[in-house]
Amino acid sequence: MSAGGEPFVAGLVLAAGGSKRLGRPKQLLRYGTSTLLGHALDTARACGFDQTLCVVGGNASDVRAEVDFAGVEVVENRHFGEGCSSSIAAALEAVDARADLLVLMLADQPGVTADTVAALLAGRGHAPLAVCAYDDGRGHPLAFARSMFEALSNLHGDKGVWKLLDRFADQAADVAVAGPIPRDVDTWEDYKALLAS
Repeated sequence: MSAGGEPFVAGLVLAAGGSKRLGRPKQLLRYGTSTLLGHALDTARACGFDQTLCVVGGNASDVRAEVDFAGVEVVENRHFGEGCSSSIAAALEAVDARADLLVLMLADQPGVTADTVAALLAGRGHAPLAVCAYDDGRGHPLAFARSMFEALSNLHGDKGVWKLLDRFADQAADVAVAGPIPRDVDTWEDYKALLAS
């Protein structure tokens, strides 16, 4: 817990993907006045996390050179090809020992806002896991209490967090968030649709 008795919350932005389907680093695609990753980091900063981390991997040197990481601890995942779970495991080694809670965000989902995160944290109660329940299904961001950190660090592959939610379904809080699941960017078609919206 932080000094004021509030939970110590760490925010983690996953940005280690190799962008194979896109053919160029999606972290660096222009979005608004910044890049997809820059926008995600601005959102994370607006959340007021006690600690903010970002995992990079694919195209790490270009990403580090072109993105403003002020106020963000950068973790490099050299095993990024093994999926998101390897990035989470790498980040957990850097999470502050005081952290009570980890909020997981994606670099390629600019529709997630600080208000989304605030709603997730407010609706979580004391559940060890919490997930956004949008109008059309579950989506990011997700929140995990410290009691889940060991299970998180032992996940494998790209869909590991969803398997964890299934395994602990009776302990997970589904927090209602208005609107559809925010669009993520995996292909040029996704990117064009995002810009058009």
